[in-house]
Amino acid sequence: MSVRAYQASSSTSALEDGKILRRELLDHDVSIKVHFCGICHTDVHMLHDDWHKSHYPLVPGHEIAGVVDAVGAKVTHFKVGQTVGVGCIVDSCGRCDHCTTGLQQHCASGMTMTYGDEDHISGGYTFGGYSERIVVQEKYVLDIPAGLDLAEAAPLLCAGVTMWTPLKEHGAAPGKTVGIVGVGGLGHMGLKLAHALGAKVIAFTSKPEKTDELIALGAHQVIITSDEHSLNTVKDSIDLIIDTISAEHDLLKYFNTLKFKGTYVVVGGSPQPLPVNVFPLLFKRILFTGSAIGGIEATQEMLNFCAKHKIGATIEIAPLQKVNEVLARLEKGDVRYRFVLDVKNYYH
Repeated sequence: MSVRAYQASSSTSALEDGKILRRELLDHDVSIKVHFCGICHTDVHMLHDDWHKSHYPLVPGHEIAGVVDAVGAKVTHFKVGQTVGVGCIVDSCGRCDHCTTGLQQHCASGMTMTYGDEDHISGGYTFGGYSERIVVQEKYVLDIPAGLDLAEAAPLLCAGVTMWTPLKEHGAAPGKTVGIVGVGGLGHMGLKLAHALGAKVIAFTSKPEKTDELIALGAHQVIITSDEHSLNTVKDSIDLIIDTISAEHDLLKYFNTLKFKGTYVVVGGSPQPLPVNVFPLLFKRILFTGSAIGGIEATQEMLNFCAKHKIGATIEIAPLQKVNEVLARLEKGDVRYRFVLDVKNYYH
């Protein structure tokens, strides 16, 4: 079926409204009218082909929240009118050890990403949520509980679960201290989720003027990264640090704040290699690791948790037709804390 979508024709072109083809519903498919779509920094990288893997025309968007408008004949979990979401994954092999244990993002055959990836069902490449409608297999659709604001829920499908996965895997809980490095679109969700999980939360920022704002988001303490005295107040005291910075930066100052056998998780995708001082790893036995998004089951668990604790992303809603202006602002860092495109009022 032909649907409208904002798309880029090359790595240097602006997004323009046009037509794309979505598949007609198969038995296990869900058709979703897109109401809101969050903007992830991945969208910028993919539009510019920074990772040398983009295919054009490109329709970005993997933080999709909307309403079911049709279901295939064998769909059992979703019904017309239900509020749902689609995150970063729309297909995987379903058979490997990763897929069968809820780690579809690590599929041995390679997951199919929501946009810009090879489409093994329809052929060609997948198209994302800057579009009036998307068709997705039932098992990759998420239920958005009624307690969540639909616009605030959209960024949870990527930013939320990206923080949720390491927080859960590495034991953020009462009695634990969690540090969040870089408090932007990802990091602000880390503050909210870690706080709700009962941990003591430390926010690391280079901007002292953000202190009150970060405390309001869930931080118990704010550390100014340019202030050695501030850093020393948390030396050897943190159990888990999640680093969201997607550029080259000094890791040593953060290693020094970890406890013996503390854990350091990188979730930001820096295009430059990060220099690592190995001595803290040797003498403090620090676990230095990474994490990427989350599987379908973890994403649903996170959405249910957010509904229970009334957690949504802190967002700025922008009209879909302003998408090029919004992307330019995002590249300049001019956002608090996540942009969400209003698709509903443009296409529906």
